[in-house]
Parts: sequence; structure tokens; C-alpha cells
Amino acid sequence: MKKETLIIIAGPTASGKTELALKAAAEVDGEIISGDSMQIYRGLNVGTAKPTEKELLQIPHHLIDVVPMCGSFSAADFQQGAADAIRDIRSRGKTPILCGGTGLYIQSLLYGYQFSSADSDPEVRKKLEDQAHKYGGAALYKELKETDPAGAETVHPHNVKRVIRMLEINAVTGAPVSSIEEIAKESPYRFLLCGLAHDREVLYDRINRRVELMAASGLIEEAEKLYAECGMNAQASQAIGYKELFPYIRGEQELDACLNQLKQNTRRFAKRQLTWFRNKLPVTWFDLSGDREEREKAVIGEISRFAGPPRQSF
Repeated sequence: MKKETLIIIAGPTASGKTELALKAAAEVDGEIISGDSMQIYRGLNVGTAKPTEKELLQIPHHLIDVVPMCGSFSAADFQQGAADAIRDIRSRGKTPILCGGTGLYIQSLLYGYQFSSADSDPEVRKKLEDQAHKYGGAALYKELKETDPAGAETVHPHNVKRVIRMLEINAVTGAPVSSIEEIAKESPYRFLLCGLAHDREVLYDRINRRVELMAASGLIEEAEKLYAECGMNAQASQAIGYKELFPYIRGEQELDACLNQLKQNTRRFAKRQLTWFRNKLPVTWFDLSGDREEREKAVIGEISRFAGPPRQSF
């Protein structure tokens, strides 16, 4: 069976994925699939660095604004939605370009995780949720590190829902997530996974400037809306970019302190993203430090050669 061609542009936050994906899509007659776990939410535009209205009109996009702000979305949902989008794009002779930094989403698509409800137990989950409420998420994350150190490396300590889910799977199956979420040896796609890299100081400066620009462009108002309408327990409320502002919204901290915390958390998140991509996926890395325009041309040239001429639709 012939494999469908897929281009992937990945990397840490603020590495310039969206800008490059737009240029690549124009070059290879492509359409973009968002591989970002936050851009799926309607109404959260600034804090998720969602493409602008102009950019969305410039190139067709998929898996953006598909879930209500207070809703939830899983890697299994992404796996199905992205696979459907790829088939749709290819059926029209276009090139699918997956763009995002959520490593688990990309991995689930490329290697076909089999997500199952058989490892669920409402009673176990309720007990863990009660523990989180009583002792805090840090206590549960500590427990996860003890029971599944490898799995704990793949999840943020503040992602309490994911930590609870991993502990639930461990309790129900008797095996850590890291041992049972095995990937297939071969992907159903013929893919090129381009990772965008920068010198650390350059990337951190881009992150800091992005946070400042977001703060000036409506991030605080978005966080206030999310907090008012969905509360702290919604999936989107757990994300970096919003939860750091909740102390300011509650009148517990000054805005500058919250923004500094956001910058720090985002830098740490970028470091974890790089670790994930380097350890989990076959990435072809492109260093964009220096003359960015020339280096972007090199990436797009590689993408163009891999994609080949646009396929005719029938």
C-alpha cells in the first residue's frame, strides 16, 4: 500500500513554525494542519499564538477552533482528526503540512497509538481527583515519578489531568504508561519531520518578546474570560499562558510578577519540547539562528524536494 506524503514542521514554542509553514505551503501547494494542543480552542487566540485571520485566509488550515473554550480534546481525538484532514487534503491533490509543537500529538499520528477505554476505572480516577484536591497536583506528580519515571518525563507537573490519567492507567493495568504506549515500528506515512532550532539565547529572547507582545495584544483579557467562563479545572486552564495569570486575576499578585512567571514557564516548556523531539521522534533539525531568511529558504527547498510535484486529484 502506497504511503501518503506528509510534511511536518515542529519545534519549541516561538521557534517560528507558523511563519515557515505558511511559506512552505505556498511553495508546495499545501494546506496546514495544526499540531498544537491549544489552537483547537475557540476564543483563545492570543495566548495560543493562533494564526491571524489574514494567515488563515492565505492558506487553508485544519484543526483550529474545533473545540469550545471549556471543552476537552485528547491525543486520540487529534489522531483521528489529523488523519481525516490528511485524507481530505490529499484527495484534492494538495500537500498536507502538519505544524505544531505538541510532541505527543505528532507521535500519535505518525505511529498510530491504539487508544483504549479498557484501562479506565471511574472509582480509581475519582480517588485520584480527590487526592489532587486535598494534597495538590505536586503530590500526585511525585507519585507518578516514583511509579513511572519515564512517563513522568513526558508530562508537565501542572498538567494534573494527564498525571491523574497516567496514574489511573498504572493502577488499572498494573503497568506504567511508558511501557504500554508502545509505538509501531513503521509509520503509515512517508514523512519529513523538520525541527526548527535556535541558539538558546535567541530562542529565550524570542519567547520573552512574544510574551510581552501577547500581553499588549489582549492576553490578559483572554485569561479573564477563560477564568470567568470555565474556571481553573478546564483543560485549557491548565495550559501555560493562562494559568500564570490567574493569581493576577484573583488579585493575589502583580501583573509583572505573573508575566515573569509566564516567561520562565514558557522557557522551561520549550526545553522540554526539545527533549521530547530529540528523544522520541526522527527529526531532521534546521538551525535558524543567523541569517533567518537564507536558512528558511534551505528548509523550504528540502520540503519542496521531498514533496515533489503536486499530485493531481481525480
